[in-house]
Amino acid sequence: MSSTIDQIFALIAQKHLFIETLETRNSDRLDFHDVAVWNVRQALEAAFKAGAELGASMPRATEAEIAKD
Repeated sequence: MSSTIDQIFALIAQKHLFIETLETRNSDRLDFHDVAVWNVRQALEAAFKAGAELGASMPRATEAEIAKD
């Protein structure tokens, strides 16, 4: 699941923020970016929608599983 989330983050960063990779490259020129506020908003909306879709596709906990905690 973590790799799925990482892939979603990477795609959103590329599409909406024009950031090639989310890996740290230890270079100010490569690790810091100027981004327009409307692109940040688009990225946040895409992340919200992706989270909602991912959450909707996950199995729901049963009452027994909830009571177990």
